[in-house]
Amino acid sequence: MTGCRSALASLCAAALLLAAAPASALEKVTLQLKHVHQFQFAGYYAARELGYYREAGLDVRILEGLDGNAPERDVIAGKAEYGTGSSSLLLARMAGKPVVVLGVIFQHSPYALAMRQTGGDPDIRRLIGKRAMIGSLSDDLGNADELLAYLTKEGVPPSSFQRVEHSFNPDDLINGKVDAMAIYTTNEPDTLDRLGFPYDIYSPRAVGIDFYGDNLFTTEQELINHPERVKAFRAASMRGWQWAMSHQEEAVDMILSKYSRRSDRQHLLYEAHQMVPLVQPVLVEIGYMNPERWQHIAEVYAGLGMMDRRARFDGFVYQADGARPGFSLVWLYRALAGVGLLLVLGAAIHFSQLARERKRALETIRHGEQRFRTMFEASPLGIALIDSITYEYRDINARYQEILGRSQHELRALRWLEVGHPDDVVAIKAQMALLTTQQISSFKALSRLFRPDGSVAWIDVSVNAIAPEAGSHPHHLCMIEDVTAKKQSETLIWQQANFDTLTQLPNRRMFLDRLAHDMLKSQRAQSRIALLFIDLDHFKEVNDTLGHQQGDVLLVDAARRIGACVRKSDTVARLGGDEFTVILTELESGEQVERIAQDILNRLLQPFDLGEEQAFVSASIGITLYPDDALDIDDLLKHADQAMYAAKGAGRNRYSYFTPTLQVAALNRMRLTNDLRGALKGEQFALYFQPIVHLQSGAIHKAEALIRWNHPQRGLVSPLEFIPLAESSGLIVDIGEWVFRESARWVRRWRQQVYGDFQISLNQSPAEFQREGQSYQGWLQHLQSLALPGQSLVVEITEGLLLDASQAVSNRLLQLRDAGIQVALDDFGTGYSSLSYLKKFDIDYLKIDRSFTRNLAPESSDMALSEAIIVMAHKLDLKVIAEGVETPEQRDLLAAAGCDYGQGYLFAKPLPAEQFDAFLRDNAMSTADAIVKSN
Repeated sequence: MTGCRSALASLCAAALLLAAAPASALEKVTLQLKHVHQFQFAGYYAARELGYYREAGLDVRILEGLDGNAPERDVIAGKAEYGTGSSSLLLARMAGKPVVVLGVIFQHSPYALAMRQTGGDPDIRRLIGKRAMIGSLSDDLGNADELLAYLTKEGVPPSSFQRVEHSFNPDDLINGKVDAMAIYTTNEPDTLDRLGFPYDIYSPRAVGIDFYGDNLFTTEQELINHPERVKAFRAASMRGWQWAMSHQEEAVDMILSKYSRRSDRQHLLYEAHQMVPLVQPVLVEIGYMNPERWQHIAEVYAGLGMMDRRARFDGFVYQADGARPGFSLVWLYRALAGVGLLLVLGAAIHFSQLARERKRALETIRHGEQRFRTMFEASPLGIALIDSITYEYRDINARYQEILGRSQHELRALRWLEVGHPDDVVAIKAQMALLTTQQISSFKALSRLFRPDGSVAWIDVSVNAIAPEAGSHPHHLCMIEDVTAKKQSETLIWQQANFDTLTQLPNRRMFLDRLAHDMLKSQRAQSRIALLFIDLDHFKEVNDTLGHQQGDVLLVDAARRIGACVRKSDTVARLGGDEFTVILTELESGEQVERIAQDILNRLLQPFDLGEEQAFVSASIGITLYPDDALDIDDLLKHADQAMYAAKGAGRNRYSYFTPTLQVAALNRMRLTNDLRGALKGEQFALYFQPIVHLQSGAIHKAEALIRWNHPQRGLVSPLEFIPLAESSGLIVDIGEWVFRESARWVRRWRQQVYGDFQISLNQSPAEFQREGQSYQGWLQHLQSLALPGQSLVVEITEGLLLDASQAVSNRLLQLRDAGIQVALDDFGTGYSSLSYLKKFDIDYLKIDRSFTRNLAPESSDMALSEAIIVMAHKLDLKVIAEGVETPEQRDLLAAAGCDYGQGYLFAKPLPAEQFDAFLRDNAMSTADAIVKSN
């Protein structure tokens, strides 16, 4: 008996020593994360930085993961004792890998698929035949089991689309490198929203695939060899998570200061807020696992052929109460010691222990209720408990009241959804029907609600079913977040991306989208569409004269006038500058198009009131029809543009229909422009000269330089054909420079060898003369290098340049005068009535247009006008040159009227430079002979 007592005493002593052993040095363990440092792992950082792991006797190293890695491989290989993983851990277990899940952090998975919005209703089947970044391709599932299960269930099996290695870079989706990408709803949407990228999200939860998200796991070996360490690590981790979810801003600061600055504070807070409905810290204890939920996940996997239906996962879910897989001698010794101790002390403390346990249980319940209430009231989300049958409020936190703008008393007098937008309420009630019949366990929605002040709030709604107690109504937990500011920002970004900021009309992007939509409708209905391309005539003059601000006022009014001519079903858009388009749909007749086009012309012809000024413009309209003229958008736009230019060419203030002839002409212009680009390098240009004859003496001391293009295939191309192309393409500058240098070369020769005062006239087009930055400094330097005075050149400009001339035009004329270069006014008398510019500017020559000289006859009106021009010019000390002199009678009449010079086929047609050289020398000799004879 004494021996038994001695043995029992020794056993009890061993047990007490075991229980009271002092803590040894901290045990080093490693936690392998599945991704880079972010709020997704905030609880583990909190447990480490706040000392929870140290209190548990642990020195924890936290390793961030590379995107796409599988932590279970490192944990099984012994590189880490613990890891974070998705629900695919179950597949790993079924594949024979000894993983054990210790706790669930995300009650719902954040995994989803993002696809670019196309304007139609969201449809996941759009992925068929497209490219998608879903997980890594380095293993069979590529961490994509959940999405692949969802897609397969939706009729989009992996074989129906192309899987691309996940780059974890949203730019690949934005730039069109892929059509869809797997995302975390807590992460990538923030990036896409900031960039204003339109996208749709497809979640597996929509079809009942509701997997767990992030899970904490270890291995069977760790659990068998270190059960207390596992228990301590799990408890400290969950404690860290509880702190992180209730101290989100402090947790974000911790991440930024201790772990990573890859993401900014705004993004980390976004991630934290998005995690709340997924972690559900108010509804369930963090770490809680439901074996039936794992069974549901297993059934989904089995239904999709990812695992055997008969497979069992005993030992996969960690049991915190001690029911663990495996067996060891350490466990046996500790159990025996505990049993011995209980045999000695059990009877004495039995009733006392029961009392303490009861008290502890009550305290735990009270503590849990207090914790729940604290988190409920402090939550950044609005939370309400609602009767699923009557829609009555049962409990409401402060944030919910704040978002709705109503007190708890006011809300309890209402039914849930009573202040919601009718359109949104219909959709939410449809989801509620599925929830109450247990077809789904939760759903999310974007909804609008009306506040008491009449304003509309946009809210993200998350609804979760709560299992009813016996004999009571089912309830649901409604969590809301105010996203009004975000929605307003999205609306602003969308508005800026699709509408012209000045006129508020659809811009080019929206116009193209609507045109494509209307073409599709037209095709289905077998109807016609008219596309009108409108360009405002003379808008540039208004803009340059009155300023851009007044020009903008005119554009806004023009947009309003055009819009007043069409129906609401039609589209008016501004493509940019002074260009507008109109899409006319559901046409009944051609007369309808013409009536609208004429109405637009009439309205735009009315004066525009611009403050103290009035402006007048007109419009040129090109019209093309679908499907008559083209079957795609590019051709329709091109044809409408061609028709618009035809209207401009016909005199402006009119409309013109597209015809195939216009297309042929446009192709010819395009080809000719392309050929024109190589004409200078190919030395295809030649300079011709036409003499300007002194009518009294017949002497030739002047000539006009005229460019000719000797096309290698087409022969000589008329300047009337290629000069407008050179102006519109900008080639006129280089061509004008070539004409100047060639003219300078020849005038130097003739001044040295024939007449010392010889002059050459150069034509400058308005586009060339008005070019921004235009300066004659280069010309003057070149003339100086050739020892030529400015008087050796005359610059010919049209009188249209001088009517309301800008300061830049005035400055260039002054520069010519100061350099001694004379100025001739070409085509005088053709359309402009104001003659004040003749007095205002230094002009040396007036050139009477050939339209006056063509029909000269004694006592004719043309003769009277010519005489008037000559007299007026001489009064202003200007010389007069008559163009188009073709008969001796015209020459004699002009000479009799006092005209100074004549130019035309009577004297000579334009001649190549070498021929003109011989012609000039002959004329010089003839003139000299005549002088000798007269003497």
